[in-house]
Amino acid sequence: MATSREDLRRRRGAGGEAVAAASDPGAKESRSPPAPSSLRPGTFWLTRLVLLRATAFIYFVAFLVAKHQNKALIGDQGLLPCKLYLESVKRYFKGKINLDALSYAPTLIWFLDWSSMDSVLDAFAVAGLGISSFVLVTGCANVILMASLWALYLSLINVGQVWYSFGWESQLLETGFLGIFLCPLWTLSQLPRRTPPSRIVIWGYRWLIFRIMLGAGLIKIRGDRCWRDLTCMDYHYELGQMEASTCVAVDAPWCFFSLHSSWQSNISGRGKTQPVPNPISYYMHRSPWWFHQFETLFNHFIELAVPFLIFLGRRLCLVHGILQILFQVLLIVSGNLSFLNWLTIVPSIACFDDAALGFLFSSKEQGLKARVQEMQAGEAEGKTEPLRCGCYIRKGVNLSFGVLIAFLSVPVVINLLSSRQVMNTSFNPLRIVNTYGAFGSITKDRTEVIIQGTSSLDPNDPAAIWEEYEFKCKPGDLHRRPCLISPYHYRLDWLMWFAAFQTYEQNEWIIHLAGKLLANEKEVLSLIAFNPFEGKAPPRWVRGEHYRYKFSRPGGNHARDGKWWIRKRIGPYFPPVNLEGLKKFFEARNWPQPKQDG
Repeated sequence: MATSREDLRRRRGAGGEAVAAASDPGAKESRSPPAPSSLRPGTFWLTRLVLLRATAFIYFVAFLVAKHQNKALIGDQGLLPCKLYLESVKRYFKGKINLDALSYAPTLIWFLDWSSMDSVLDAFAVAGLGISSFVLVTGCANVILMASLWALYLSLINVGQVWYSFGWESQLLETGFLGIFLCPLWTLSQLPRRTPPSRIVIWGYRWLIFRIMLGAGLIKIRGDRCWRDLTCMDYHYELGQMEASTCVAVDAPWCFFSLHSSWQSNISGRGKTQPVPNPISYYMHRSPWWFHQFETLFNHFIELAVPFLIFLGRRLCLVHGILQILFQVLLIVSGNLSFLNWLTIVPSIACFDDAALGFLFSSKEQGLKARVQEMQAGEAEGKTEPLRCGCYIRKGVNLSFGVLIAFLSVPVVINLLSSRQVMNTSFNPLRIVNTYGAFGSITKDRTEVIIQGTSSLDPNDPAAIWEEYEFKCKPGDLHRRPCLISPYHYRLDWLMWFAAFQTYEQNEWIIHLAGKLLANEKEVLSLIAFNPFEGKAPPRWVRGEHYRYKFSRPGGNHARDGKWWIRKRIGPYFPPVNLEGLKKFFEARNWPQPKQDG
């Protein structure tokens, strides 16, 4: 009975509160309505936050690579000094920095002092690292910050020459450009209430991932026959494929001005994969034939069929996003493809709305998720802030942005539909909307250039001892385990793999590298993992040897000896050179003479 009376008192109390609330409308209004138990679909507040942080992460990696490597690659004493490149562009336009020069090589460096290019490159990299770190940590961004990141990286790409000639550079610029229009102009807030995420920009991201995947699928079907025979994955992990160079425009002069235009023309139109395999690649390569065929079929499904799910409603769009992200994760696990696959995940995030991404956020009171729930509840009750003049301007800007993307997409769509599809190319100098594609053609042999040095007076002496330089990640020492570095990227290692498919005459920078090794230059040695002449006198001669590499068989005799690779010498890649013999070679190209550091 006591319990029944207690329950009755509780009910009466609750009823009394209800009566009091009904008799006192002011008290009812003073209490905020209960927040919904879950987020409703159709809004993109949290999606924007995830997109901005993901973009900032990729920018951070890209600028970190630039900070560590740019001085050795394109600095004052670099392998391909960007100052010489800009001077060649300037000469082509009759010694003037006019609109033509700016459109062919858009970079802020045109307006800066070139007397210390190392300082300029460092300043750009540090500024990029600082801004991207702020956005990544706080989740706060505005047009100014995102436009700064985009302009800084655009400036580096357009002086980076062959070191920055790959499709993911343009893809980062296009992704970053979309991020500019995702933000408010000035406000630094994770949830800027007066600037809701534009659906036009969200669809811009979806259009990007659609083109990336469909372009990759079409180039395969139209390219190497092994994709149609389902045998390409038999070679993918060990041998790799060729990468298409990326020019600012189809007829862009930076291809003309590059010291390695022959490199670009020979590589153009082919696919790409992993010049630098990782440890998983070693084991994936030995999978049974039926598994490789399944991989190829799954690849075609993901790239040719799944992209169309974007246009078939919310649920199938979510399925598309999940499948694409899982696919990119598999590629990340199985190879070192720079930040390409990490970057490709970013536009896939736009397939998810707040309801789908809510699980990533805490449900704490006053947290981001709760605040979005509150905004959604307010919208449901019609409690929206009155539109201001700035809101109308913003809508006009978003509409103009959509028209711009549609206009720039016309040649891209024509290229996708063309039987002579080209990939990783830009039709505009700012690389706002680009063509993409990957893995179009597979090589059947893996060759490597091994650089060696000797202290012998006579390089032709059979008794001369040649010692090998070891790079950061590319195959060399047969006993060294393949590295795992993604999303970081060693640009020199990557280009060494491509140089192995051509001659040193087509890759003059490799002779410049030999000259710097002859002088033990510290800057370029920072790109090398092992210098056999460290702490000793520099080598008298340096040469390049050409080898064919293959994975050893797990459990086989070579593997039991600790060898990850087996190799066979093909012949010389470039003959022995010394500093005296390279002097005129350097002078003819206006390259600075190497300075001996030891």
